[in-house]
Amino acid sequence: MEYTITTCNLTKNFGSFTAVDNINLNIQPGEICAFLGPNGAGKTTAIRMLCGILEPSSGTGSVLGYDLVKSPENIKQKLGYMSQKFSLYLDLSVLENLDFYAGIYRISGKIRHTRIEEMIHLADLQGREKDLVGNLSQGFKQRLALSCAIISDPQVIFLDEPTSGVSPAARRSFFNIIQEEAGRGKTIIVSTHFMDEAERCGQIAFFNEGKLLALDNPDNLKKNAIQGNIYRIEVENPVHELDRIAGLPGVIDANLHGRSLHVLLGPQGDVDLLIKSTSVVPELIEPTLEDVFLALARKRERRRHEPNSVGH
Repeated sequence: MEYTITTCNLTKNFGSFTAVDNINLNIQPGEICAFLGPNGAGKTTAIRMLCGILEPSSGTGSVLGYDLVKSPENIKQKLGYMSQKFSLYLDLSVLENLDFYAGIYRISGKIRHTRIEEMIHLADLQGREKDLVGNLSQGFKQRLALSCAIISDPQVIFLDEPTSGVSPAARRSFFNIIQEEAGRGKTIIVSTHFMDEAERCGQIAFFNEGKLLALDNPDNLKKNAIQGNIYRIEVENPVHELDRIAGLPGVIDANLHGRSLHVLLGPQGDVDLLIKSTSVVPELIEPTLEDVFLALARKRERRRHEPNSVGH
């Protein structure tokens, strides 16, 4: 199988700090892969290496067959990149921004006019071509930024937390556009800390403290990462009850989810003990991606503290 993106033990150090630690990725054409994890997990650093912006400290990788170290300029020319920081010119119009980016990508003639029209339609900005970008809502700004990033029709698109600061409705609209692009065979990497966005991706790469904890589709992750059953418990004071319930026999872990608790009960755990201890009937639920992430992080933490563990 040919992959659009591959890495082998890809690592980036900044002095003594390891931002990305030996990650291995294989991502197919037409795939949407979410880089999911908290701030500081290594998502942005990984994306910048894959874009040819940062040189890896060690390990290997390729994008569209181009080596990350030997051919970073070739990679840059073949991809679309939308950074965390808003990158458009607020004092220029929608049309002027698109025209500027078309020039950067050396799109000329009839193709230039066609692509600009397509991007205006993609961002749903018909009739607002002359509006200053500074006057647009945050959601429209983000869609226009995406349009500028993909005006060259790249085969690989990197989106670094593209929906931060926009409404849930705007985020859903943005992801509809992403899914349309993937349907056209584009490979899309999108970093996010929104679980609902990750659910809409074909693959999820869980990052934490520079490590890649897992790479799989959402269903497999929920099926394989959780060893036991998840129960939701509605108690009067979940914060106060958390540690006590987490310490019950058979309980592997317990975490706050809003005003309820998610309790991971191991295969040998006793549901009746939970009922007796809380005076509440627990509800057996499907694991969420947040449950999966916590389970993966907990598993890694245990490994770090095992005798004879090496390195990270």
